[in-house]
This record gives sequence, C-alpha cells and structure tokens, in this order.
Amino acid sequence: MAVLALDTSASVTVAVVSDDGARLARRDAPERRRHAEALAPLVEEALVEAGVDRSDLTAVAVGTGPAPFTGLRVGLVTARALGFALGIPVLGVPSLDAIAAQAVSDLGLEPDDELLVATDARRREVYWARYRVVAHEGPHAVPILATVAGPDVGPAAAVAEHAAGAVVVGEGGELYPDALDAADDAPQVPDAAVLARLAIARRAAGADQPTEPLYLRRPDVHEAAARKRVSDAAPAPAPEGSR
Repeated sequence: MAVLALDTSASVTVAVVSDDGARLARRDAPERRRHAEALAPLVEEALVEAGVDRSDLTAVAVGTGPAPFTGLRVGLVTARALGFALGIPVLGVPSLDAIAAQAVSDLGLEPDDELLVATDARRREVYWARYRVVAHEGPHAVPILATVAGPDVGPAAAVAEHAAGAVVVGEGGELYPDALDAADDAPQVPDAAVLARLAIARRAAGADQPTEPLYLRRPDVHEAAARKRVSDAAPAPAPEGSR
C-alpha cells in the first residue's frame, strides 16, 4: 500500500512513498512551462520504479501552491482525476509547508526556530509564509510546524520585513538576494516525498486537507463581473415621433 504525491507549483516533482512514509521512488523535472507534458511520464516512471500498481495506492497527495495558475492547475487536475478513477482520497498540502519541513531537516533547525519560505511568484514578487518549529521530528519523520504569518504574495523588498530573525529558504532568496538573505544549502522547491509524508501524518491526525488551489493574486481568483441581463438594463428611449 502506498501514496502517490505530486507537486507542480514550481518544477515538477513526483514521489511514491509507503504508508509509513518510506520513499519508494522519486522523479523530478525542471519544467516550468510544460508541466502537462512532463507530469504523466514521471508518474508512470515513479510507479514502475516503486513496483506499485495504481490499485495499491491508498491516496494521492498534491501540492496546492501558492503558485501561478497554469502550472498549479496541471497537478491538481491530475491528482483529482487519479483519485476519482481509483476511488481514493486526494490530500492537499500547501507547497510552502513541504519546503519548510524539508528545511527543518536539512538545516537542523530546533524547536522555536523560525523560518520564512519564499518562492518565485514572477512579476518581481514572491509567495511567502513564516513558520515556527514546534518539533524537529514528529510522526512519519516530518517536523511539526506552526504557521506564524502568510501565506501571502508581495515584492521581495516588502517581504523582507517579515523575515527578521528567521532563516530564509526557497528560491525567492536566490532570486532576490538583495532583499532576502537565503540560508546556504536550503531547499529551493518542494520535494514530493516530503509532501507525501506531511499528507500521511495529517491524515493520521484527522486533519482536513482541502485541494483548493492557493493562487493568492486577485487576477487568478477574481471572477469577471457578470454581464447585465437584458431585463436589468435601462429601457431604450422611445424613437422620435412615437410620443
């Protein structure tokens, strides 16, 4: 029995882990513009490497962003389609959470340490969230974190105000080093295996794991104003001579 995890919030990452969190396979691709073409082959390769049939999956975990609309949608649609076809739950995990959890392990952060995850939001902005370490390692070998602020999006210079006293991780720090001083050897993008372990731990704890995407920017989530119905429009003036 296993969990398939995938994330397309930045590059494309896929992993298969056992129900106890052990990594069975992982595949990654640097694609940023062709997520749809890269994702399906990676899923198949990971399942083959893990020796897992789709019928053995107990859940699909998917990164919910924040991220730009097009790339993120590919992962969410794929995860939901697999979950529906196999009759298994789809578990949503914020992609920033996965980077934060990986950073705690990679950098040896301790309880009460704080970190700020910043990722590329384009338009010279970053998606970000700040976390506090509750425990270096919790169930299924993943850290326990509390969200202090965010997730949100904004210019790197403005986000720097939220980074005071925190370890900065994620590719936002690499993109805007003048504003965000990133830690050395910190993770840049989500690891699907870590995302899967978070999903498994939260499932065991009975936590709600919605799959609604985190777009954050108004243009990505704001619906266009509905057109006026004919009945709502002002009546046309009567033609000359009809009065």
